[in-house]
Amino acid sequence: MNATWTLLSANLRLWAAPLTVVLVTVAVGIVLQRMLYRAIHRWARRSQTAVDDFLIPAFGAPFIICVLMLGLHLATDFADLPAKAAPWVGKIFLALWIILLTLVAARVAGKIVKYWGSRAQGEVLITSLTENIAKLVVASVGLLVLLNALRISITPMLTAFGVGGLAVALALQDTLSNLFAGIYISLHGQIRPGDYIRLDTGDEGTVRDINWSSTVVRALENNLIILPNAKLAKATVTNFSRPDARLAVSIRIPAAPGTDIDTLERVVLEEARGAIGQIPGLLADPEPVVRFNPGFGEVSLEFSLVYHVARFEDQFFARHELRRRILKRFRQEGIEIPLLPRTLLAPRDTK
Repeated sequence: MNATWTLLSANLRLWAAPLTVVLVTVAVGIVLQRMLYRAIHRWARRSQTAVDDFLIPAFGAPFIICVLMLGLHLATDFADLPAKAAPWVGKIFLALWIILLTLVAARVAGKIVKYWGSRAQGEVLITSLTENIAKLVVASVGLLVLLNALRISITPMLTAFGVGGLAVALALQDTLSNLFAGIYISLHGQIRPGDYIRLDTGDEGTVRDINWSSTVVRALENNLIILPNAKLAKATVTNFSRPDARLAVSIRIPAAPGTDIDTLERVVLEEARGAIGQIPGLLADPEPVVRFNPGFGEVSLEFSLVYHVARFEDQFFARHELRRRILKRFRQEGIEIPLLPRTLLAPRDTK
């Protein structure tokens, strides 16, 4: 019993100092983290910036891991390690520090790119692809630093990559095609997240994101359309948000041949102008206009109300509401809308 207690006491004395160092380091780190976050919040409020929105998420969990690694690293100085293990412990901690700092720097780089892109909206295209490229650049630099710190030559690796590059390119031909097409789309800047586009295939919707392999489009039905970047780069695309998100929309308005065209134009414009501010997305500038369509129909006259909406999606409710208001006003004013005859069944061939 005495021997067991003596051995336990010796082990406790052996590990007491390293454990104390780890616990003290973690406690101090938690206190410093709270103080640092408060300072960042105060500075962000004074400068009216959103720096804290990307700095704190980027440093949250990695900061605690850094503190824990620092405690373990300091604890090794107080631990009775074998002479042969000491150099390896130093190299392991060096590699872990480089890896951790690289991951933190990559996260910060991605957050900075996203924040800078949101502030420079209209000039820089920020997607998942551009964020990942920024992270990849930082990770590549960190990998080179790690290999240099471990005294590993990269020349044989570059030679191996050069020899195997052709085989990899052939095996990943479709993947690389989508990747480079995504980079081309991002750099070209004519299709951006938030734009409403229509492809020559009939697919249409709002661009949500451009990533490594595909472009994600949300249709009006709230479904997601996944378009391979290579397909999108080759397609004929109509972008309803460029160069201006405003969209001109027209409503066809038939009228009986005997209708007073001045009265019709006045009534339609009164309803269109009165709806501005009441119908979401209906714009006052350019103001609505009424146009007499070319030609005189035998059964009816035909006019068009041309108005502008702020976005592509706004046209549908605006068209519905304007038609409803104009029809009610026509009935009040006694303006007749002719019913055009339609052939429901095709005549039989009498030959």
